[in-house]
Amino acid sequence: MKKSDGFKDQRTIIIPDYILSKLENDTFHGNLYLTDIGYYPAARNHYRSRKEGCPQYILLYCIKGKGWIEIYNKRMIINENQYFIIPPNTPHQYGADEKQPWSLYWAHFAGKNAPFYTRELDKADSISTSEVDRIKYRLEIFNEIIANLEMGFSENTIGYCNILFGYFLATFKYLEQFRHIRTSKAGDMIGESIIYMKNNRKRKISLDELAENACLSPSYYSSEFKRKTGKTPIDYLTHLRIQEACQLLDHTSLRIKEISNKVGFEDPFYFSRVFKNVMGLSPKEYRKHPKG
Repeated sequence: MKKSDGFKDQRTIIIPDYILSKLENDTFHGNLYLTDIGYYPAARNHYRSRKEGCPQYILLYCIKGKGWIEIYNKRMIINENQYFIIPPNTPHQYGADEKQPWSLYWAHFAGKNAPFYTRELDKADSISTSEVDRIKYRLEIFNEIIANLEMGFSENTIGYCNILFGYFLATFKYLEQFRHIRTSKAGDMIGESIIYMKNNRKRKISLDELAENACLSPSYYSSEFKRKTGKTPIDYLTHLRIQEACQLLDHTSLRIKEISNKVGFEDPFYFSRVFKNVMGLSPKEYRKHPKG
């Protein structure tokens, strides 16, 4: 027997239309907002079919068991720790596996920034499990959204939940960054390398030294570092040094030459050029610039 809902211990929240009409035209919250959200545990016989699609994006996140999605006449299996986002107005069907029905977190969402979170439509995305996966924390975010909405639809509640939902989606979109706080403690070479930079930024450090510390060849280390951070190792180190220089300019009365030496620049004139290139102001101008 196929059914769209009615599962034991399910949680479902539907945002009223009068609130959605306000959100759609809101300067801030119109960028990304929930329309429906829920959780179906062990959803045996769960099935949905929308021949015309849905006006919103649909997130399906399987945390246990498995199910399937059919889109553009192609069926995909959705296993545990996989998710898929169906674009709006896209005909589709989905349902739980007969033998191992999924436990499913789902949400409908819209807004100007909603397309930013979608990816390829030919496969589900996986959330690999490990000691740094933070899956439990991600689910806590989702449950917090539901718990707040179950208390009512005040303006503050809706605003908070939409911002929190954006953070929830970001844990998928930026998975490496979401896990970074754990990976640096669990042997991630690039994360450990950044810590090494921060601890040694006051002295001269070469690329070869950084690569050796990470137990990688200089070429591989450089390519992996840039892939994960968007910057070369030396550029990243330079930004860390300039960041430290800003702190010293803001909170001490040290002369610029003294600050230059403290952040690893032997030549204060070169330091001033690098500082201006990064910050858009000379150290002297930066110190005078209003903060806060």
